[in-house]
Amino acid sequence: MKKQLIIFAILIAGFIIYNLFFPMEDDKFNTIFNIIYASILFGYISYMAYSLLKTMKK
Repeated sequence: MKKQLIIFAILIAGFIIYNLFFPMEDDKFNTIFNIIYASILFGYISYMAYSLLKTMKK
């Protein structure tokens, strides 16, 4: 579980760094990128929850 939390922290840090320092010039593409990145983050959260529930079941 520790490895998964480290990966999640890196993903969150990447999202924050991108939005603070490297936003795209075009607002439409910036919004699309943010939506896709947030979807990946929520998908990873669901993966972590699934793996945690699977280990708790055993």
